[in-house]
Amino acid sequence: MKTILLAGGFGTRLSEYTDIIPKPMIEIGGKPILWHIMNLYAQYNYKKFLVALGYKGEIIKKYFSENPTDWDINLVDTGQKTMTGGRVKRFKKLIGNETCMLTYGDGLSNINLNSLLRFHKGHGKMVTVSAVRPPARFGAIKLKGDQVTMFKEKSYLDEGWINGGFFVFEPSFFDLIDDDDTYLEREPLERAAEKGELFAFRHEGFWKCMDTKRDKDELENIYKEGAPWLKK
Repeated sequence: MKTILLAGGFGTRLSEYTDIIPKPMIEIGGKPILWHIMNLYAQYNYKKFLVALGYKGEIIKKYFSENPTDWDINLVDTGQKTMTGGRVKRFKKLIGNETCMLTYGDGLSNINLNSLLRFHKGHGKMVTVSAVRPPARFGAIKLKGDQVTMFKEKSYLDEGWINGGFFVFEPSFFDLIDDDDTYLEREPLERAAEKGELFAFRHEGFWKCMDTKRDKDELENIYKEGAPWLKK
């Protein structure tokens, strides 16, 4: 089974790094976050990767040429300004009639990919998205007048579930993506949901997306304490 990795964005909120390197090449524990994500899949023996390159893609190419693995990696230029959906659609011919996995190049998790795939095959629909509940950044209080009736330190968001970024989809999903200007997270997934073809795999374990320097620093600390995305 092939896995598409989206690694072409500009990463503007991490400009202190991305002025020099693409976001997926920012290191956690001495290796690019992209390597950690691919290694997560490889731990479940999913070793065929289609990497969608864009901004500073040549740096990603150079890294893998100088750091060989036993993974089957196809690095594909998908354009500097192509949106996430457009990047995915570039792989339609390479995927053919196969079920495919998909993720972003900036998020880490200890998600069980075999369980994710079994869930997808079990419901038989077009797309599965991982659903996660990230920790809130701040503690919460409840007030009755000026009296605090409940104080709760940082916990999980009460609002519910968000897109965790680990997908499985059938090739028919490509037909819901219009062109290079299409955001994966807008029309394609909205259309799949409207058709009743989008199901959510709830992941209650570790998940962390690297959007800011604060996130990067937190992932570094988590790595030092024992990276939960690495199988023991």
